[in-house]
Amino acid sequence: MKFSTIADKIQITAASSLSTHPGHDPEIAGVAAVDQATAGTLSYIEGDKFASFVATTQASALILPQNPTLQAQATERGLAWLSTADPRLAFARAIALFYSPYRPGPGIHPSAVVDPTAICGRDVSIGANAVIQAGARLGDGVCVHPNVVIYPEVQVGDRTVLHANCTLHERTQIGADCAIHSGAVIGAEGFGFVPTAEGWEKMEQSGIVVIEDGVRVGSNTTIDRPAVGTTRIGRDTKLDNLVHIAHGCQVGQGVAMAAQVGMAGGVIIGNRVILAGQVGIANQAKIGDGAIATAKAGIHGDIAPGEIVTGIPALPHRVFLKASAVYRRLPDMYKTLQRLQKHLP
Repeated sequence: MKFSTIADKIQITAASSLSTHPGHDPEIAGVAAVDQATAGTLSYIEGDKFASFVATTQASALILPQNPTLQAQATERGLAWLSTADPRLAFARAIALFYSPYRPGPGIHPSAVVDPTAICGRDVSIGANAVIQAGARLGDGVCVHPNVVIYPEVQVGDRTVLHANCTLHERTQIGADCAIHSGAVIGAEGFGFVPTAEGWEKMEQSGIVVIEDGVRVGSNTTIDRPAVGTTRIGRDTKLDNLVHIAHGCQVGQGVAMAAQVGMAGGVIIGNRVILAGQVGIANQAKIGDGAIATAKAGIHGDIAPGEIVTGIPALPHRVFLKASAVYRRLPDMYKTLQRLQKHLP
């Protein structure tokens, strides 16, 4: 595919610019990381950290930030380039031109078990050994990979993909254009037990999980249903692998959670929140819109909208940095304290 064609397909904005030297519009056969690229591949530069690779990459074309210096370097080397305000987004669109995830064609594998009362839309694909129980409803274009188990009365929206070995428990509702990855368990009963003199008595979890449109659930992630009401994941939220969302949590729209985030019951997450890896959130905490928690933050209370928190327990990020600077000086401060104590009566 000609580079100019790729540039057109990834929707250059009015603020973007394109350079393909006269008579030189390279043929692009694939995409690659800038430090591993070879002739015939397209790569990209994002930020100053990777700027030096413009001088060394073997790629035939680059997607660049709007940086005249980098553009001049690429031109001097004879590289075709596209300059845009968001090189990473443009590169993501370029990858999609060369790669599509595996997706089987419509049809039901002979080994699949589909209850007669289940309703399947048009062009549904159901893989080997999948089990779809009574009253389940699959929308148009749904893809069910092998060994998926769908409990009774589950609803799955149009074009959603259920990857191998995931499980959807009873009455779970999944929106359109979602992806549920392998090993994920959606709608299992929450951790509800009442202490008594004789031991723990189970509180039945009669609620449901609702996942809105465009949500991505990573491998081995778990989202539990509550005793009553709904656990909800908002539209366009992205969950990494090994995330745990407990009973009754409410997660807003456009949220991103990295691997091993865990939250206790009743947590409320606002819109566009970012939770880095291994963040832990205690019962009933509320995280405001646009807040960010850095890796391993331990959140025990409410976080204001837009706030950035770090540490265990989580502190405002700037406070944490100041505290960390003091912490590194503790050995010297201790020595100073010992010297002062020697002069005390």
